[in-house]
Amino acid sequence: MKAKTKKKLKITGVIILAIVIVYAVIVFLPRPQNFKLENPMLKDGGLPILIAHGGGNKEFPDNTLEAFYNAYSVDKNVMMETDVSITKDGVVILSHDTTLDRKTNVTGAIADWNYSDLIDQKVDFGYTNPTDDNDCLSGDREHFKDENGVEKFPTDVEYPDGIEPRDEKVFLATTLEELIVSFPDNRINVEIKQKGELGFKALDEIIRLLEEHNAFDRVVLASFHDDIYEEYKRMQAAGEVPETFMYSPATDGATKFFILQLLKLDVFFNDGMCVFQLPTEQKGLNLATKSLVKLAHKHNLAVHYWTINDVDEMEMLIEIGADGIMTDYPHRLKEVYEKLG
Repeated sequence: MKAKTKKKLKITGVIILAIVIVYAVIVFLPRPQNFKLENPMLKDGGLPILIAHGGGNKEFPDNTLEAFYNAYSVDKNVMMETDVSITKDGVVILSHDTTLDRKTNVTGAIADWNYSDLIDQKVDFGYTNPTDDNDCLSGDREHFKDENGVEKFPTDVEYPDGIEPRDEKVFLATTLEELIVSFPDNRINVEIKQKGELGFKALDEIIRLLEEHNAFDRVVLASFHDDIYEEYKRMQAAGEVPETFMYSPATDGATKFFILQLLKLDVFFNDGMCVFQLPTEQKGLNLATKSLVKLAHKHNLAVHYWTINDVDEMEMLIEIGADGIMTDYPHRLKEVYEKLG
């Protein structure tokens, strides 16, 4: 009986030793280069990329062309972050919501409106209306004001030479194509807000725009909808998009990397994305660490953090080596960069 026990213990010991050896080998294996080319989403120098969230939506109405011109006046190399939905007549417009209730002077789902009608009726995207949980208007309409209570209009923007306001009073609907064309050298993050059939329809049109304007190497796609993220991966694997096609993962993709890196098993993370877009903390977990950023870099992946409006937090992210900082206040972040040189 003792001999059998000893034999079992010996076999168990051999198995454990084999597991330890295999684990040790895995830990020291070179990490896969998830993005195969030079990664445009990595920071250019010592400071993270300044990313204007919705164009800097505490300074001007978000996802308007005017907000992005304001951000451009702060930093000519600013990265634009925007959200998009597709209209009834197939035009991809900038909007954080899939309805018009919160940000305009009209109501209804974007998918029920024609872009041509939004322009003909001069629908104003310069509002910050109170809405309910379904993004439906729940109080009086409120025109956009900055943090000092100053009402803003298109004429308040510092435009580049040769650019005039589209309208003196109204923040007109902005198309994704307008954003791409107006800032031909800037990086852009595009998050698809609709899901299901509408989300796929929007994606098809976005791909067409990126092809037409040769913008795959500076536009990264995002979505919190897993079906859209899976379609990014499918198109990439099927060779339906060029090598320069860039995307960031939905929540599940980021969670998978976080868990694998905790277990030192991130060698098995091989999604072909190019950037993580993360909050500094999620469900009590600290995601803003030097080790996470450093490991992401070993995978040729960039790390951008959102939405950062506190100066101390901005400085902390610079310290840990973040590649991008997304903020509602482009001027505030620029002042931090200037102070740090």
